[in-house]
Amino acid sequence: MPLVIPGLQSKDGSGKEDWSNKLMGKKLGEEHNEVTFAKTDLPKEHRVLKPDSMSTMDHKPERLNIHVDEEGTVKNVRYG
Repeated sequence: MPLVIPGLQSKDGSGKEDWSNKLMGKKLGEEHNEVTFAKTDLPKEHRVLKPDSMSTMDHKPERLNIHVDEEGTVKNVRYG
């Protein structure tokens, strides 16, 4: 039986690749449109990391880390 880690290996559209497709190049905001993704639709376990922000080094496999640039545009998405 294969090891399944929720959020990392998922058939329900919540895996890293799916989140990358939804978020890359967009900004986070209050509603969806062609350049914005609604914050309310992010998974419960997430954090947004700006280039100069500090973050803990704890590893949470279910937590979505969203890396944004200085303008708030998503540049990287990963779990951990």
